[in-house]
Amino acid sequence: MLSSLARAATRRPLTVILLWVLFLLLGFGLGTGVFGRLSDNVPEVPGTESERAAQYLDRTDPTGESITGVVEGVSVSSPALREQVERAVADVRDIAGVAAVPDPYTTRGLTAEDGRALILPVTLQGGLDDDAEEHAVDAAADRIRQIDAPEVHVSGGPLLGTQLGERAQEDVKNAELISLPVVLALLLVVFGGLRAAALPLVIAVSGIAGAFLALFGFSQVTDISVYAIQVTTMLGLGLAVDYALLMLVRFREERRHTEDVVEAVHRTVAAAGRTVLFSGLTVAVSLTGLLVFPSVFLRSMGLAVAAVVVVDMLAAVTLLPALLTKFGGKIAPAKARPEGEEGRFFARVARFAARRRLAVLATVVPALLVLALPVTGMKIEIGDATQLPTSTEARQLYDTVDAHFPPGTGVSPVTVVLEPGTDAATADRIRALSPTAHARELPGGATVVELQPSGRVDGKEATDLAKEVREVRGDAPVQVTGPAARLVDFRAMLSERAPWAAVTVLAGIFVLLFAFTGSVLIPLRTILTTLLSLGAALGVVVWVFQDGHLAGALGAEGLGALSLTAPPLIVAIAFGLAMDYELFILARMREARRATGDDQEAVVTGLRRSGRVVTCAALLLAVVFGAFMTGGFSPILQIGLGLTLAVLIDATVVRMLLVPATMTLLGSRAWWAPKPLRRVHRRIGLSEEAAPPARATTSV
Repeated sequence: MLSSLARAATRRPLTVILLWVLFLLLGFGLGTGVFGRLSDNVPEVPGTESERAAQYLDRTDPTGESITGVVEGVSVSSPALREQVERAVADVRDIAGVAAVPDPYTTRGLTAEDGRALILPVTLQGGLDDDAEEHAVDAAADRIRQIDAPEVHVSGGPLLGTQLGERAQEDVKNAELISLPVVLALLLVVFGGLRAAALPLVIAVSGIAGAFLALFGFSQVTDISVYAIQVTTMLGLGLAVDYALLMLVRFREERRHTEDVVEAVHRTVAAAGRTVLFSGLTVAVSLTGLLVFPSVFLRSMGLAVAAVVVVDMLAAVTLLPALLTKFGGKIAPAKARPEGEEGRFFARVARFAARRRLAVLATVVPALLVLALPVTGMKIEIGDATQLPTSTEARQLYDTVDAHFPPGTGVSPVTVVLEPGTDAATADRIRALSPTAHARELPGGATVVELQPSGRVDGKEATDLAKEVREVRGDAPVQVTGPAARLVDFRAMLSERAPWAAVTVLAGIFVLLFAFTGSVLIPLRTILTTLLSLGAALGVVVWVFQDGHLAGALGAEGLGALSLTAPPLIVAIAFGLAMDYELFILARMREARRATGDDQEAVVTGLRRSGRVVTCAALLLAVVFGAFMTGGFSPILQIGLGLTLAVLIDATVVRMLLVPATMTLLGSRAWWAPKPLRRVHRRIGLSEEAAPPARATTSV
């Protein structure tokens, strides 16, 4: 298969390049339309009680979503301001699609006790189509912003999703402007020439185009979260550079053994292409765990990110060989080095870990476990506007309300739907759970009771209130919805499906690693060491963003919990990325073992030949992830820090110390498999490789 791809790319390189140019135009043209289709409805889980109740309200409630305006910075009793506000209220009431706008001067709780701020809530009519709702929201927001006051902010409801989408687009642009020049500079250092350094960026741009196009395609059939843009773009950019780096390093090696560029390309695809293929498959398989969850958000993220990984993999084994065929003749071969000089530092590290294998295990494993300890106290929440940078309008609105109004103002209520047939005693017990319970009748005989929790929208008080309603109702036809109830259902969904997701991913990874190595012990060792690095990275994220240690240094703050989006994405993506470096190293170890038959020396040689490329790849990925952490959006900061730490810990501590220590400890047993499985491997294992070079001195 890889040979066929290489022959196609080298036989008609211009055709392959032209097809990819068309793909890029499509991605950056049609694909960028996804920015206008993003959703902030992350915690929705189809089939749960909170979702069924929300859908029932969508069908029967005559009122729809709402947006909120806040006016601050001038005395609300000022006659001039009052006149402006009253005119604005009247104008907004006349907008088609607006159901109600209370007068803040006559409605209790809408003017601050200090007299320096007021709230303007706007409720939309129910059943509006997307265009009508968008028109009503934009018109109402524009009219409120015309109020002449030092600070006027409007957000919430469907407007919040639009603002987050615009912020996501801005963050992606800024991250690309930061990361691409830095990545190019690092690649210049690695390759010493602009031509070779530029090729990984071409593949990276293909990955970004693939991210946009995949997300746009999925947005036609399902909701796409605002988080998806940054996550898929950062992964598409990072993996593309990783794969291109691995291929280019191997190409420069092969050029040292043959002057025929096409032959060098074929050998490169046969050897490094195999590693890229398995690496892409392992990352994609790691993301299949997200498909086990019924959450639309998690499923769409898993599909979109897997699609981006496939695009990167295909670009590396088709577009890059075509580019090398056309321009590779001017790329300098890797410099020949005396025997023992190439990869000397990594060989020393490998020999040290091999000699002191028990000491390495006794030191590194406990250290990683200590870093992972905070995971035992991890909490997840939907989060509120405090997750946003202070420069965003939604955050400014939140801060204004928090500064001028009592705690709990503006917090979404726990919404209880009392269907026809609910007895009066049950209804009374539910109303008694909140001193500010508000009830209203719906067409068809149902009653909606809104219970106002204290504290945050998804804090312990709110979630406990949602649980308490479900306990109090007994067998009555009562359903609970709202952000707190959705969080309770989301947590329950994670707890129920996480074991199945783990089994799916681990089984898939085991099969792929077995196909790659022919061993049953190496996949087990790889999974265990990867879980250590993953736990350590996630533990640091909890310590920083949940507990608040050093969060300020990242432009964030301790929130008491992680965003519910962060842990599943960190685990799924980081697990796949860790396989990249494992495969880079195992490929070289396998080659050395096949060439020499010496298990112990193969460990050292494998790390000698792969250490530099693994280190460079990890550094480049860290740069990409770090650039996406400049946006200040807390969930992306959490995901970015988690992936950066996972990559760096895995590429250094785990792959440079634990891998040689454990491989040496296992010895020849590391490559063992029962006879029936060895026969299976001969059938399914990909063994397509370049022939060994005439000289053994290769370089990375």
